[in-house]
Amino acid sequence: MAVIEKEVPAGIGIVPLTVEQYHRMIETGILPEGAPIELLGGLLVPKIRGEGMTVNPKHAKVVNRLLDLAAALRGRGCHFRTQSPVSLPPFDEPEPDGAIARGSLDDYTERHPAAEDLSCVIEVADTSLAHDRTTKQQIYAAAGIPQYLIVDLAGRQIEVYENPDPEARGYRSRRLLTAEGEIPLRLPGDDRLSVPAHPYLP
Repeated sequence: MAVIEKEVPAGIGIVPLTVEQYHRMIETGILPEGAPIELLGGLLVPKIRGEGMTVNPKHAKVVNRLLDLAAALRGRGCHFRTQSPVSLPPFDEPEPDGAIARGSLDDYTERHPAAEDLSCVIEVADTSLAHDRTTKQQIYAAAGIPQYLIVDLAGRQIEVYENPDPEARGYRSRRLLTAEGEIPLRLPGDDRLSVPAHPYLP
């Protein structure tokens, strides 16, 4: 699907789309199912990918490696999701590269996970790093999601954000992990699962 980008003339206001309106656009075929678009701040935003290609190979490798977390979460009262929508009304429905949601996949047959269902969201960043550190971080913090991870492929480090401040739209704590570190994944109920960082930093 081609996305036409245009600047909005000064002085012209924009009426944001709600999550409900966005869903109606998909249901009625105005937006094709699976289009490379996210609803961020009430705006339809094209997903940021590697330059000149649909998906950067390193990005694809790490997202697929994240799938290994699914087995580790079995029996922990939660499950792992990849590149699937999370509903953060009224104006946001991002599709993080990874997310830990309470319950099982069957609990979300009729809806996407909401903020209260999520303990951790993950973005894998190549060309999207600045966007993930600003827009995405603000959205996840404002929703009160307890933990946000950015896998910085170029810097070969993982940024761990915790203690969200919804009013300030930011996280109070940030730390960096290198390939030698352990990722303290946040699970529902403030439980933790530590996994080695090196598989996610090729």
